[in-house]
Amino acid sequence: MKNPRDIILKPLITEKSTAQAEEKKYSFVVDKRANKIQIKNAVEEIFDVKVRAVNTLSVKGKPRRVGVHRGYRPGWKKAIVTLTENSKPIELFE
Repeated sequence: MKNPRDIILKPLITEKSTAQAEEKKYSFVVDKRANKIQIKNAVEEIFDVKVRAVNTLSVKGKPRRVGVHRGYRPGWKKAIVTLTENSKPIELFE
């Protein structure tokens, strides 16, 4: 995973993440195999900002049914990235 765009898959835009953007905290869907250091470097390279902290969590897939067949949606990994105070905000969330 050398390319930062392979690590940061997409921004996560919800009511909660929009409210956190005022505190310079941004949420992203990231590759399940990526660690905090790789996520930090990818965000700094893509958006040209300074990252103070990275918090990650794995989200389990929800159960789904189609007729008699049961299964689960795939799980995914979420990263909440906190920027430094003097960093500019990420325009994606404005």
